[in-house]
Parts: sequence; C-alpha cells; structure tokens
Amino acid sequence: MLRHSTTVRAYFKASGEGKDECQIAADWLMSNTHMRPTIGIVCGSGLGGLAEILKERQVFKYSDIPNFPQSTVHGHAGQLVFGTLKGKACVCMQGRFHLYEGYSIQKITMPMRVFKLLGVETVILTNAAGGLNQDYKVGDVMILKDHINMPGFAGVNPLIGRNNDKFGVRFPCMSDAYDRELCKLAHDVAAELDFSHFVHEGVYCVLAGPSFETIAECRMLLKLGADAVGMSTVHEVITARHAGMRCFAMSLITNRAVMDYDSQQKANHEEVLETGRQRAVQLENMVSTLVGRLEGGYNDKAM
Repeated sequence: MLRHSTTVRAYFKASGEGKDECQIAADWLMSNTHMRPTIGIVCGSGLGGLAEILKERQVFKYSDIPNFPQSTVHGHAGQLVFGTLKGKACVCMQGRFHLYEGYSIQKITMPMRVFKLLGVETVILTNAAGGLNQDYKVGDVMILKDHINMPGFAGVNPLIGRNNDKFGVRFPCMSDAYDRELCKLAHDVAAELDFSHFVHEGVYCVLAGPSFETIAECRMLLKLGADAVGMSTVHEVITARHAGMRCFAMSLITNRAVMDYDSQQKANHEEVLETGRQRAVQLENMVSTLVGRLEGGYNDKAM
C-alpha cells in the first residue's frame, strides 16, 4: 500500500494519464485502504462528531489525497474517515467545501463522484441551516424533502459543461432528489428515539454565501416555500443523484432567520457551531440508527 503523499502523487502523475481527477483520487484511496464503503456521510458545520463514532477508523487528511480540495472553514476538520457503523462500511467527510471558499462548483462536488467510484450507494448529508419556517426553533432538525437551488437560477450547477456519461445522463431527474423511503425511515427512527418533537420535514434553499441573508431575502425565500436556508448540500445532492446514489439529508436549525427590521438579532458562525455541539449526541444516535436499518444493495428495501 502506498503511504507517503509525495510518492503517491508522483506515482499518479506518472500512471494517471487519461484518468480524470476523481478517478485518480479514488484509486489512491483504494490503494491505501481495504475498506469498500457503501455508505457515504457528509458532516456539516459543527457536526464532525459523526465521524468519531465510526469503528475501525482509518483517517486521510484532504491535503494527502490527490486533487482533493482543502477545507478552509472553522468547524470543518478537513479529513476523510473510513470505518464501520452498525457493521456497515462507511466513508465520512469530516468537513465539506462551499462555493464561497472560491472553488468551482465542480470542485466542491468532486467528493460525491469519488464516493461513487469507491462503491458508495447511499449518501447521508448533514448541514447547519437558518430556520425560515416560523414554527422551527433553534436546535430543531429538518429532514429535507426537497430543495431550491437558488444559484442554479443564475447558471451555477455542478452538471454544467460536457456530460460525463460514466456517471449519469445529461438531464437527470430531481423530483426524487431525496429518497422518500429513507425520509420515512428517518421519521420512524426519530419516533423510536423520542425525537419527533424536534424533527420536522421541509424544503431547504441554498445560497452561495458567505454573507448571511438580509431580512428582505429571508422574507422572499419564505414566500417561495423554503423552510430553511444554508450554503451547502444541494450541489452535492445534484451530483450524487446524477451518479445514481440515493440521498438523505438533515438540517440542524442553528439560528432563526431574522425577519423583523426592529430585531436586534444577528446571525453568526459561533452560534452555528455551539448549537451543533449541543445537539451532537442526538444527531449521532439518529444517523447511526438509520444506518443500522439500511440493507446492503441500493435497490434493497430499508429494514
């Protein structure tokens, strides 16, 4: 197995002719671990503890993986963690990438294609979001049933450009972006864990960031049908669905969107991280129980 990052990168520079950067990254990872994950997990801001509950952990820093971008946001550790959860082989992104970090839309979604090449069939994503729905409270969890890709209205979509047919079709359907069976299973799990009182289901809207939303923008998004707003997840889901992986996503409501011009409240990243710490154990329980109910194949029904 190849270990030293400089040697590995030189190796792939020599042997990777004709391979795209996703394949090179996947080949490097598969040469360094015997684990072949079928479940991919993406940790949002302050939610990196999900990766800590994996067993038989094997950790790779993003900086050591060929072609991988680097996390630049506080609260994102910047490492890929392989391990098992409830006996299932998993790979977990402890830190994700965002448009506001300056990466291209294709670069920030590259890990989803690497997941596919590793053998991942199901992707579970978490994020921190602002609550637009006035019934949501800080610390609540929203299961995503749909999304609004606001940057997509301006032509920012990870699938723009020549289609890579080895991953998926030119015009993928998004009416089933979030797997309905997994959403139902998550509600069942929440009920069993006595979490239903803080678990909702709603629509997530992505904006580019990094500035938080204005009051006028929050009011507009609420009228458009969004229940929560954030700066991630949607582009990863689009890429994952294009590649044929099923997706499930949850938002932790870390702040309530400011809707009133007389309000003295201000959104801030420290509040996001603190709410993540406070709700971490419940989210870990929910994700691990959900993973435990998944069967092996993509087309298998949840138990």
